[in-house]
Amino acid sequence: MNKNRSHLSRRNFLKTSAAFGALSILPSYIALGNRSNGLLAPSEMVNLAVIGIGHQGDRVRKSLLRSGHCNVVALCDVDLDGEQCQEALSAHPNVPRFNDFRVMFDTMADEIDAVLIATPDHSHFCATMLAMHLGKHVYVEKPLAHTFGQTERLIRMADKTGVVTQMGNQGHSGANYFQFKAYSEAGIITDVTSITAFMTRGRRWHGWGQDITRYPSEPLPEGLDWNQWIDSGAVHPYSQRLHPQEWRSWFDYGSGAFGDWGPHILDTCHRFLDLGLPESITAVQREGANLLVYPQASTIRFNFPARGNQPPCEVTWYDGQENQPEIDTDAAEGLEPETLDGAGKVLYSKELVFKGGSHGEPLRIIPREKLMDMRDSLPDFSQKNSDHYENFLLACKGQEEARSPFSVSGPLTQTFNLGCISQRLGGELLFSRDSKKIVNNELANAYLDPTPREGWEEFYNLQG
Repeated sequence: MNKNRSHLSRRNFLKTSAAFGALSILPSYIALGNRSNGLLAPSEMVNLAVIGIGHQGDRVRKSLLRSGHCNVVALCDVDLDGEQCQEALSAHPNVPRFNDFRVMFDTMADEIDAVLIATPDHSHFCATMLAMHLGKHVYVEKPLAHTFGQTERLIRMADKTGVVTQMGNQGHSGANYFQFKAYSEAGIITDVTSITAFMTRGRRWHGWGQDITRYPSEPLPEGLDWNQWIDSGAVHPYSQRLHPQEWRSWFDYGSGAFGDWGPHILDTCHRFLDLGLPESITAVQREGANLLVYPQASTIRFNFPARGNQPPCEVTWYDGQENQPEIDTDAAEGLEPETLDGAGKVLYSKELVFKGGSHGEPLRIIPREKLMDMRDSLPDFSQKNSDHYENFLLACKGQEEARSPFSVSGPLTQTFNLGCISQRLGGELLFSRDSKKIVNNELANAYLDPTPREGWEEFYNLQG
């Protein structure tokens, strides 16, 4: 426990509230808000709470622990009896465990320095907002949030509280990050006019077909708190096609292939080309379009305007097993025809073409003859750096800056939020970068910031 953290006692909070004419008494997990953004000393261990302890949450927990910079002090999951949670529970048999993150914070907020949040996409927002409101550093799995409006609030809260934030796009601490940064600063990657990004591997919903017209319903397993799993999202019955891993398939809860893999493929492009938010998003193709489930394949085009000295840029996303893009052989002399499969990206600039994979895989200039001509003039970049997990924890200690803070990963996520609406509705969406609204489709604009479920509005109203 960090005893030097500033913390409002309940009594002092109530006195302050009364002095300002507060009309209601907030729940204790909000009333006890700790807005300190003080960093830990370099010698201190970070006391970490984990919300969402199965599957990816368990993998990230282990990676954070391997850094040697943290202790796990609390575990929280809506399905503590689930098979996917048992490894984490066994690893920390004496650590307090909770079904409800609100109860966890109410019980032991003072003992927590940082929080890992690795729940389904639709339930990232509330826990993250509360954690930041309480002055806790947060590592949140990608994509940052499920809707544009949620992401906007997270960006603002992170800025107001000054806590350390990191989104879990692990490749943003890999070779591709340092290479892209060095090549951009050296003027090697510049004047990019189009990007092809793709993830053409099988997804869980592939093969489901267009016959899904309602959410399935099955008996609720013992020990699963389904009301808590729903969080602030839309209410549907329990099904194994939602929990524990199928939720990504559904518009109401997940972000499809784009929200899942886009953060690992387009992150450095978005950051170092300063793409920001698009002006238009066009559903070029939606194979097997369904009102509830992501398409079997989709091609989505984003048009970004000129930024400073950078020209307008068109980014086209492909997903689906039979939806492989082709190399544009007209883009540069010597390029051979090639079908792009798996996961990766191709960047076309006015003079060069770059090809890369996902996560931290570095780019290479193509064709090879061009690379060989330039290799002696290409800038070096660091190959020995903290990984994404250690980077976050060192940032909590003030020793490094987080590489994927919400100020960076937030606008990236909002691009995915917009793409998911396009996959859902089709057509062309015109987006105002100034007002941050979709100006030609009322339904699409409503999907930017849906009304939360009754009883969860308080997290949307939290202030830093």
